[in-house]
Amino acid sequence: MPSRPARNPATAPASAVIGVDSSTQSTKAAVVDTATGRLLAVGRAPHTVTGHGGARESDPEQWWQALCAAVATALAESGLDPAAVIGIAVAGQQHGLVTLDAEGRPLRPALLWNDTRSAPHAAALTAALGRDTWLHRTGSVPVASMTAAKWMWLKEHEPVTAAATAAVRLPHDFLTERLSGAAVTDPGDASGTCWYDPATRSYDPELLALTGIRADMLSTVAATGATRAGHLTAEAARALGLPAGIPVAAGTGDNMAAAVGLGLGAEGLLDHPVVSLGTSGTVFAATRNRPHSALLAGFAATDGTRLPLGCTLNCTLAVDKVAELLGLDREDAAPGGETVLLPFLDGERTPDLPAASGLLHGLRHDTTRQQILGAAYEGAVVAVLRALDELPLDAPDAPLRLIGGGARGAMWVETVRRLSGRAVILPASAELVALGAAALAAGAATGRDPVVVATEWGTGEGRELPAVPRDTATWDRVTSVLDRAAPALLTTHP
Repeated sequence: MPSRPARNPATAPASAVIGVDSSTQSTKAAVVDTATGRLLAVGRAPHTVTGHGGARESDPEQWWQALCAAVATALAESGLDPAAVIGIAVAGQQHGLVTLDAEGRPLRPALLWNDTRSAPHAAALTAALGRDTWLHRTGSVPVASMTAAKWMWLKEHEPVTAAATAAVRLPHDFLTERLSGAAVTDPGDASGTCWYDPATRSYDPELLALTGIRADMLSTVAATGATRAGHLTAEAARALGLPAGIPVAAGTGDNMAAAVGLGLGAEGLLDHPVVSLGTSGTVFAATRNRPHSALLAGFAATDGTRLPLGCTLNCTLAVDKVAELLGLDREDAAPGGETVLLPFLDGERTPDLPAASGLLHGLRHDTTRQQILGAAYEGAVVAVLRALDELPLDAPDAPLRLIGGGARGAMWVETVRRLSGRAVILPASAELVALGAAALAAGAATGRDPVVVATEWGTGEGRELPAVPRDTATWDRVTSVLDRAAPALLTTHP
């Protein structure tokens, strides 16, 4: 099982791989012992997110600068000879729209996954074909986060930029291309675009025509995230301080990389659900079953199996905001009692209410600040767990693997246990996205299946907490308010 980073050069491994986690807020680069999965060092560098209202944007060039800085820091802290690095892979935030000119330069800041300005365009796409058709052809119903909806927004609001766009990339594709010179993505991240059909493993020509984009503007879809996209170019090698020519894996989206890090996939665990508590709340599982729910994104896993996923926009940051407003520490919370708080502070994706705001219901004279904060936890967790109930799993009582920043918070863990009624596993590894990317890099370098590699590394292992009786009273209270309030009381504007 991965331990704390080791900086003693005397213990340097025979070879290492680098896994990059390029998320919404920052980049992390993990240097990992190829043979054992030992985490040698992690470098970090921040990103800037701009925008107000529904806008959320970042400069793709800053992602590249952050990647270079994070890799340099990790290599320095590891004490490793860069010549020992045999592969690199990037896992990135999903869905973002990166528009490039003919020379590969960004034409504007990237529209991020949590930019909700494209909600009307997602609704128009849904209406054009119908929910059932979208579910059948892509596994997902368009929502504001999806790349195709963002492209439609760009065409309407910035037609000059859209007309000048020679290529469209996802965030991880953009970075992989900077590393290798190859415009390559994988089935997992491609499945979040609403242009890709996981059943045929290809872009859907009719959906491309519907949105007015050409297939040659998009990245080629590799067989898996561990497929070699190419080799580290001389220019990228100089920027990173690594040997030129090492394999660069196709990489994948952040959720798909976390699944690899947990050992989920065709050669590992199937039908074992994961709940991730971060800026967003997600629930997913690797399965061979096709999802049929509008509450889920019908993603592919990076190895081509299914990775149906439910995502909420409001999770740890929303609850932290409520704690700040109440003047409380995030752990100074109690079960909500009669109070219900739906913390939809940034609009919401599941349920699909992009114009939603938060709602507080059920206050009494004896309601405490701690109960209001506890109600925020409950509202956020119920939204995630409602999506869990939609996953098409053959092991409905399997324990939940709880990951993300929230998994380190006692109140988050206990709220998930209480409202799910399931056993919970807390993986010991904190950098699962970067470790999953490292396993993809190892796969590209050695030809081995990355899920098998991660399983041997033990990155998904952790402490198991037994199930507790499910708090059905709180569950029923929160879902009743949610169902009665949406959309009339939650939607603030058309």
